[in-house]
Amino acid sequence: MAAQGQRRSGSTRSPQRNRRRAQDNEGIIPVLAKAVRAVETGVQKGRVERARFQVIALLVREERARLKGDESLTDAERDAQLKRLDGIATILAQTAAREPSLFALLAEDAEMTEATRHFKREMQLAAGLEPSADTVEPRRNGATAVRSERQVVPQSVIRAQLANPFMVPDFSAAPPRIQEHRLAGWELIGPLLNSFEHATPGVSSCMDLPEPRPAMLPAGLELMGHQARLVAAVGDGHRTFLLADEPGLGKTAQSLLAAHAAAAYPLLVVVPNVVKTNWAREAARWTPSKTVSVVHGDGLDVDGFADIIVVNYEILDRHVGWIGEHGFRGMIVDEAHFIKNKKSQRSQNVLEIADRIRRRVARPLMMALTGTPLINDVDDFRTIWQFLGWIDEKKPGPLLMAKLEENGMTPADFGFYPAARQAVVDMGIVRRRKVDVAADIPARRIADLPVELDEADSRSIRDAERELAARLVKRYDSAVEARREHRGVEVDGIDHELVRRVAGWELADAEDDSSGDNVFAMVRRIGRAKAALAADYAAQLVRSAGKVVFFAKHLDVMDTAAEVFAKRDIRYTEIRGDQSATARTKAIDAFVKDPEVGVIVCSLTAAGVGINLQVASNVVLSELSWTNAEQTQAIDRVHRIGQTEPVTAWRIIAAQTIDARIADLIDSKAGLAARALDGATEEETTTADVRLEALVSLLTDSLAARG
Repeated sequence: MAAQGQRRSGSTRSPQRNRRRAQDNEGIIPVLAKAVRAVETGVQKGRVERARFQVIALLVREERARLKGDESLTDAERDAQLKRLDGIATILAQTAAREPSLFALLAEDAEMTEATRHFKREMQLAAGLEPSADTVEPRRNGATAVRSERQVVPQSVIRAQLANPFMVPDFSAAPPRIQEHRLAGWELIGPLLNSFEHATPGVSSCMDLPEPRPAMLPAGLELMGHQARLVAAVGDGHRTFLLADEPGLGKTAQSLLAAHAAAAYPLLVVVPNVVKTNWAREAARWTPSKTVSVVHGDGLDVDGFADIIVVNYEILDRHVGWIGEHGFRGMIVDEAHFIKNKKSQRSQNVLEIADRIRRRVARPLMMALTGTPLINDVDDFRTIWQFLGWIDEKKPGPLLMAKLEENGMTPADFGFYPAARQAVVDMGIVRRRKVDVAADIPARRIADLPVELDEADSRSIRDAERELAARLVKRYDSAVEARREHRGVEVDGIDHELVRRVAGWELADAEDDSSGDNVFAMVRRIGRAKAALAADYAAQLVRSAGKVVFFAKHLDVMDTAAEVFAKRDIRYTEIRGDQSATARTKAIDAFVKDPEVGVIVCSLTAAGVGINLQVASNVVLSELSWTNAEQTQAIDRVHRIGQTEPVTAWRIIAAQTIDARIADLIDSKAGLAARALDGATEEETTTADVRLEALVSLLTDSLAARG
């Protein structure tokens, strides 16, 4: 009995037996066994973890090869470990039998996704192993880089993936078979680029577009002719576009309606941060039946079930993993010249997502939007063409190659180049200038561009607005209480006359108050907070559309804008209130006559009247005026007799602040004046009007909110 107890205690076990037990509980096999059971259970419950399934198959294969080559193991030890791997492989096969789509992942040549690399690295680390080289992502430029450690998967996205764990790939349209192979040995990317660099003067850069067709649009909206033509092309089946219309011709609306016509949902929209909020607003405006969600930071509040998801370049690296697996059927890249540098991370992220979308959908809608596809030289086309799938790293894609084969020539033939250029244009280049479609658009328009402020600035401004609203409510309540005590008057609901009187008191106090705790100081803070964003957008316009007039009310905003332009290597001049007449004239002449000067930074009060800046057709209003008359006078420095192009004034609005209220009030006052007095001057709307109405609106909303 004692001997039996001694044997059970394990004190007399052989070293070989202890070694086997240690091997059973260490290394990669226990990790794989646990993981394969989790995947099996998930499939039984209708949840398919494709990336984890593929990783298990890869690691089983690698571990099997390692065991067979490990000479330190005895035959018995090797056989035992191989038997355990066989058990895991059996579960994989049984799981794939339940979900046949997984069989493709068992193949040795199955391509690893970003999620697969992530899980492989995770399992290797859990097993105490050094991550293998293939968890370091290869880059297209030949270098390697580890994916950002800040990769995130928002909870709403996880719920969406669980609700629809496997979106069936759409391979209904196979690429054309290339009948001839005359061009197989030719280097073609260089000749394609040269065909644009040395194009015949006056040759069109726009594909043939069909005639406009009637379209069901939201009430109050209508398409211009040039916009309707592109949507009609989508209706005819075209799916890739380099939409290079000049700014102000409605590229956003065209692309959103193109996605609707192609049923390209869910749709991914990648944009600069400065226009992210505007894209969400425009999507809600043009396609109100589709849900829109904007990704901020780590995407904690993103809606994974949304039809349209908008994300900015700056945070794309955190979201590449889940975006590539989400099942998008369309992708729009705004300001596509941002990806011209193929070595930049933003370009690599965009190209990777585009490739992964094409692997799941044979003909997704892919759109690159930019007013200036070429900034430095013709080579800027490369990344955009690659994003659209027209070329890969070294050669044309199947569709473009088929078009080039059809013309019967090679780069040795002179006629190859115009034919090749036309072949690329026909792939989907759409380029219209304002002057070409002037009959379709208003001679002058104001476009609001909402921007998101820095988080700290936004929080501070919202707090100040709440404090102002609370002070107004307190004043109102005190007035109501005074009426009750002294006159016995009870107020039922909101006394709108009293609201206006309270707002008037606040306005009078603010004009005499230098402490900064008032509506004037708040609006000025907003102006400072959005100054860099406004200047950044102006810089984009300079690159894409030419000269820009930048208006601001305050000198510190002008200074911030000047710093941004200097950093962007954009030459600028300034008109300030403290300039001499000579300096002012010199600044205007430089802007008007020197083609290298891209921006003139103007004080709204000093440059609002008396100067002619019609050399530009784009105006950026970085700070709001207190009257429509002041705003109109600023725009009229550009929109005046002699202007040959339609004028667009971009009014920068700080989202979720009193800025939006002020913009609406300016517009409503202007509309009222126009309706009331045909031909009357807009000076009827005084400065006090808008300031007073802004306070009235703020107080009324606060009173209504408390019930």
